[in-house]
Amino acid sequence: MRSSIAACGLTRYASGPVRADFPIRPASFPFFYGWVVLAVSTLGIVMSVPGQTIGVSVFTDHLIDATGISRLSLSNAYLAGTLASGLSLPYAGTLIDRFGVRAMVLTACIGLAATLCFLAASDVVIAAIAHPPLLNVELVGWGVLAVAFAALRFSGQGLLTMVSRTMVGRWFERGRGLVAAVSGPFVSFSFSAAPLGLHALIGTLGWRQAWLAMAVAVGAGMSAIGWLFYRDTPEQCGLRMYGASDDTEPDITTPALPAQREFTRSEALRTSAFWLVSLAIGNQALVGTGITFHIVDIGAEAGMAAETAVAVFLPIAVVSTLVGFAVGYAVDRVAVRTLIMVMMIGEIGMFAGMASFENTAIRIVTIVSWGLASGFYGPLTVAALPGFFGREHLGAIQGAHMMIIVIASALGPAMLAALHEVFGSYEIGFYVVATMPLAVLLCAPFTTDPQAPRR
Repeated sequence: MRSSIAACGLTRYASGPVRADFPIRPASFPFFYGWVVLAVSTLGIVMSVPGQTIGVSVFTDHLIDATGISRLSLSNAYLAGTLASGLSLPYAGTLIDRFGVRAMVLTACIGLAATLCFLAASDVVIAAIAHPPLLNVELVGWGVLAVAFAALRFSGQGLLTMVSRTMVGRWFERGRGLVAAVSGPFVSFSFSAAPLGLHALIGTLGWRQAWLAMAVAVGAGMSAIGWLFYRDTPEQCGLRMYGASDDTEPDITTPALPAQREFTRSEALRTSAFWLVSLAIGNQALVGTGITFHIVDIGAEAGMAAETAVAVFLPIAVVSTLVGFAVGYAVDRVAVRTLIMVMMIGEIGMFAGMASFENTAIRIVTIVSWGLASGFYGPLTVAALPGFFGREHLGAIQGAHMMIIVIASALGPAMLAALHEVFGSYEIGFYVVATMPLAVLLCAPFTTDPQAPRR
């Protein structure tokens, strides 16, 4: 067993099988345990929604009303908190490699639950600190929410997502496209539909109780699932990666495929492929989260009620789900750079279309373009990095990748709010940001696959 592990370059897990067999033994399952890993990792990413911008956006107007701070101050607090979170994620990635996914998924879930409880009481905390009125409520509110958003983004969008994606990337080799086809659409649909679901939850429970209910779901439910079912590698459990043989089910007696080159984080950062993937997905995070964060205000500017503005996420979810299945099928068959070029075309249509969101025909084009770009998001984040760089240092590489995405998502809401302040509307800002995916589109044809010389 030790030699099998060492052959995969994962010697730090050589003492792992004893821990991995408690309280359940993955090797005893009548089917490949990687399918369990796929299911729980997908659930883990979905459960990160409260820490994603798409999960925060529905609460922004309620926070503004409850705390009394301005929309620009809230956006800047979100920017500061998310930047702080993003800068810490490369270190968090090394912790995943060091301590394993089970310990880190528990850390992420408990941290996210505690942060949601704090946010539910944030207006009370701000009022207590600013009373008597010796301190400026706007300044206190900014500080409290910046700290809360830093914890929220680190534990939810950052650590919980990163742990889940790192784990599934270590269990599958040849079948990563299949994994992306199964996992990606569920994630895309869940993220796209989240504003509708959360809007309904707030309507039923109220914004404060909605956050508390999600804290229970993540802190009690997802942490238990993570402890029971998350596992670092198949070798740790006495199994082989999926795709290690031509059989449907892995067979530890079958010789493995020729090994990929295992890139360190510093080596990956020196490749154009890393930056192509990170900037493509970062563009989506930058503008997509900015639009989502201000969707009610954008809708109001276009003459739409809040419910109507939020309702656009349902058709986006349908389109992204269908696209996600297609991209998952294609990811093992089509060059990643080609997929990213199509994704950038969708982003250009999405960003530019938002400038004329009040026009019904353009709104339809925008929704389709948004769904198209979102459909690529999940499959590419599952398959691209392990396919390019291997899995030995995947946690550290994912940490750098997530740092870029989180920082981009931090800049989006504040950038759109600032452009709105300058120009008096969102229209000019959307035309400006549409140039960013155009730049990635033009660079993509010149990017090479780091594994290509070995294949």
